[in-house]
Amino acid sequence: MKLSRAVAVRGSVALPGHRAAAWLAMAGLIAMSWCGAASAESSAFRPLKPRVKATAPAYVSYTTREGDSLYDIADRYLSDPTDWAVLSRLNHVPAPRRMPAGIVLRLPADKLRQDREAARVVATSGPAEHAFGKNPYVPFTAATTLVEGDRIRTGPNGFVTLELADGSYVTIAQNGELDIGRLRRTALTGAGDRIFDLHHGEVESQVTHATKRDDRFQIHSPSVVAGVRGTRFKVAYSGDAQTTAVAVLDGAVGVDPAQQNGRDAAPLPGVPLQASEQLVKARFGSVTRAGGAVGDPVELLAAPALSQPARVQDGETVVFDLVPAEHAVAYRVQVARDADQLDLIRDMRVSAPDADFGNLPDGTYFVRIAATAANGLDGLPQVYAFERRQLGLEASAAPLAGSRDYEFRWFVSRSNVETRFRFVLATTPDLRHPIVDRTDLSGGKLIVSDLPAGVYYWTIVAEQFENGRFYEKNSTVRSFTLAR
Repeated sequence: MKLSRAVAVRGSVALPGHRAAAWLAMAGLIAMSWCGAASAESSAFRPLKPRVKATAPAYVSYTTREGDSLYDIADRYLSDPTDWAVLSRLNHVPAPRRMPAGIVLRLPADKLRQDREAARVVATSGPAEHAFGKNPYVPFTAATTLVEGDRIRTGPNGFVTLELADGSYVTIAQNGELDIGRLRRTALTGAGDRIFDLHHGEVESQVTHATKRDDRFQIHSPSVVAGVRGTRFKVAYSGDAQTTAVAVLDGAVGVDPAQQNGRDAAPLPGVPLQASEQLVKARFGSVTRAGGAVGDPVELLAAPALSQPARVQDGETVVFDLVPAEHAVAYRVQVARDADQLDLIRDMRVSAPDADFGNLPDGTYFVRIAATAANGLDGLPQVYAFERRQLGLEASAAPLAGSRDYEFRWFVSRSNVETRFRFVLATTPDLRHPIVDRTDLSGGKLIVSDLPAGVYYWTIVAEQFENGRFYEKNSTVRSFTLAR
């Protein structure tokens, strides 16, 4: 403090200009020295702040066309048309000047205009609804289009698939919540910018391969950001467990933490996937828990198989039996109207390798099956086509009163289709040595006479030919005892 008082007293004396300047300079140096010492002393007691590396500005090249002016270029390609002044300073071009073709200009990448795009709903099933901003939710209709700011919500067995402008698809599975955070395309470069915020459930994406370096497609969950440049992958977030599972079926996915050092860590457009904290390739996945590091890639379980892949689903319910898979703790079975699983209608997780979906209308469907590992990741899928064609077959038998004759009756549910029947009667449950085998029956009744006493086993087989295909339905093997 003595030093400060001395400087103050000296400063109050009137001195010639050059001497005053010298004194002021000396006082400044002394003060700076004192402040530097004090600062150095205090820095020993508080941590140094990390240096933030400044990001170099990015530019995009534009080659002029005949008659272009900065006004025209700014109006066409910049988000603010008045930024022609920025172009003038940056490129040293007078604003009013009409430029010949072939001049290469630099345009600031962060000032390029982005046009909003729309997503088209191509499939929806079950309870599914949407809302824009804070508006109330309303059900989807066939003509629904969604834009940036829309929210999507699905219930049990509720599914929605969106088609983006570039041909990519986004499917929201049952019990999911997804927001469209960004859906834009840069006017000059044509680069797409698509960001979706997943709050709950699972979203599966089939992303068209990027054609622009700055194309961006990201799924944000509360714990990770999954970014791609063209692939098929799934991201599932469980709010209860606070975990995000990423499974890559094709291509590669860059996975980064959603937040890092208290700031958004999502990669910027143009950042290569290899720069991500984890690069998850096809046939691998990762599981990340909230607050933890991004999970290491682990190999997905191999696809399981159906035990009867060619079976026609003609029973009261649609049932699938799977071949048990090694290391599987559960199985996931999904039914869709298309092979790509864009039009999902059922989704079930089962602990045993069999699933019963109840009744479904007649038609052609596709079932996708996958084995689930102990880490919660669904493995590689296998898709089978199957036909749902209900064919009910009821049969009964009873003795005729006052005789040793037995009457057998049957009927089918699809009676409008011409049907042939086969009747088999034997003394063993396997029916290998029949005592009656009739293959030429067209009616619904048969009487067998003069049967000796004993135990008998029988069945009826219905055969139909429709639309170029052969169908066969067996009744259960039944038995009766004929007393002496």
